[in-house]
Amino acid sequence: MDQVSVGIITKDEERNIEDALKSVAGANEIIIVDSFSKDRTVEICRKYTDKIYQHEWDGYSRQKQKTVDYSKSPWVLILDADERLTPELRNEMEQTIKETDCNGFYIPRKNYFLGRWIRHSGWWPDYTLRLFRKDKASFEEREVHEKVVLEGKAGYLKNPMEHYTYRSISDFIKKMENYSNLASIEIRRRSGRAGLYSVTVRPLATFIKMFFLRLGFLDGAHGLILAALYSYYTFLKYAKTWEVQN
Repeated sequence: MDQVSVGIITKDEERNIEDALKSVAGANEIIIVDSFSKDRTVEICRKYTDKIYQHEWDGYSRQKQKTVDYSKSPWVLILDADERLTPELRNEMEQTIKETDCNGFYIPRKNYFLGRWIRHSGWWPDYTLRLFRKDKASFEEREVHEKVVLEGKAGYLKNPMEHYTYRSISDFIKKMENYSNLASIEIRRRSGRAGLYSVTVRPLATFIKMFFLRLGFLDGAHGLILAALYSYYTFLKYAKTWEVQN
């Protein structure tokens, strides 16, 4: 990946970061933007790159944009600490960017949850825009669920990256407390409001979409748990919006 800069944001990621770094070793450069980790994250990163920049936490979009700004390569790959590139995906990326008229590529993700790969529930193939020409993309200003805005044509890669997501149900609930706070801010920032409909119908609609329309029932108990947890997250973000309004 001699034309690719890999950007990763970190904060206390010693349990995840080394496997992520191993999967991109040999890239033209690896950019770490760290939010003053208190564990061994930075120490581990130094084994793979000297391009480590520390900034106070400024939100997901802004932190990831910093990795883009620091990058020197024509292409940028954004990777989370709990994600991994497979050798097959690396090879596909290297070959594809040599001859392409696309300015960016969506990469499918395989999501690992409670001991198994999720095949339905809207979690597969879970395409996400992560590889792009540096001068043709930037992160949209959002509090959560950050999004890359691309100029020009986007393509799709075939080989997936691996995502080792929430370690447990407790881990999910802990993270959703933070994500729902940020999502509530985003809803209000975009002049959204929350009433009875938002805290009743929207969570139910989330469950129906994941478990039935996106075939989560084919994931068995894992699909049921995922649909219930995301319904809970939907309830939280609108209930917190309602709380602030009132």
